[in-house]
Amino acid sequence: MKSMRRTKRYSGLAVGVAVLTLAGCSQFDQLLGREEPIDYRSTVSGDPLSIPPDLTQASQHAQYRAPEGTTTFSQYARSQAERSRMGARDQILPERDDIRVMRDGDLRWLVVNQPAEDLYAKVVDFWGEQGFTIYRQDPRAGVMETDWAENRGKIPEGWIKSALGFILDQVYDSGERERFRTRLERVDGKTEIYITHDQMVETGTADRSGWKWVEGKEDPNLNAAMLARLMVFLGTDTDHARQLVAEAQKTDLKPEISAATDGQAMLNLNQPFDRAWRRVGVGIDSAGFSLEDRDRSTGDYYIRYLDTDTGRKVSQPGLIDRMLGRKSATEADTLVVRVIDRGQSSSVIVTDRDGQQDNSETARRILTVLAEHM
Repeated sequence: MKSMRRTKRYSGLAVGVAVLTLAGCSQFDQLLGREEPIDYRSTVSGDPLSIPPDLTQASQHAQYRAPEGTTTFSQYARSQAERSRMGARDQILPERDDIRVMRDGDLRWLVVNQPAEDLYAKVVDFWGEQGFTIYRQDPRAGVMETDWAENRGKIPEGWIKSALGFILDQVYDSGERERFRTRLERVDGKTEIYITHDQMVETGTADRSGWKWVEGKEDPNLNAAMLARLMVFLGTDTDHARQLVAEAQKTDLKPEISAATDGQAMLNLNQPFDRAWRRVGVGIDSAGFSLEDRDRSTGDYYIRYLDTDTGRKVSQPGLIDRMLGRKSATEADTLVVRVIDRGQSSSVIVTDRDGQQDNSETARRILTVLAEHM
């Protein structure tokens, strides 16, 4: 359980201690992780949720909107049960049979029987509904990335927060930030949707003189929770969405990954091409590489990457700069991460645009990062 901290400018206010002391026992389930409290607030102002000109705005029909005014899935369920008792049948989201949840180890993703062109704009709207702004989007590559946001749902709820809501908003900070990446991929006439995230956690410095932000660990359960919310947004009943995410059949655990022993910059995976392709794609998402394009027929992911160990300036702003909305225009190189089909196993290499294998230290670093995130 991560404790709430007080912001520096209000560190003298005793109200924070009183609130934590008097918070009701009903909040322990959330703080102990027995529920998934989610109430994001973007750290970046503005309205960058623009839809590219070649795509149309998602429908504002109720079936594409998540229930409002709640912060947990259990509250969603209770809200819909109450509507049912009141006879408001037209307000209940219909069950959908065109969305499935797939699972491979800790990785979950959606398979939606709709064109990616139709889904992309809806997913953009979904992140806006969740309290995020979009930092980067590329409809051609089917990817989008949010800005950093604070999960205010981790601040204790209850009548005290209701009474002192404005003060709490000024005094308390959850001490955590997340940003999410979404990737849509066409497979056999359907669309696969993957969600990954980065986390930063505010911790005290070693000398206790202040605070600093450090990278946290990705939580597969949070990715799954967002997938369930996306299903609800797309029209699936809340209970049904939770059930599908929870019951998605788990296959094997994470793949065994080994480096080549002949001096080449190469990873070997004990998985056939389809599963290795999926794992590498999620690794690229989780590692934060900028994905430009991909070609499943050749096994190629096109990424932009600037190796900071070469002495060149960083092409993309760091995590802290991203949280503060700073951007950089420095260009990065385009490289190709290639997945090679070996039958019951696969290999991963880095090439240039001409298809020549790259065995440099830069390529090795890319593969090392990928292995850590697959």
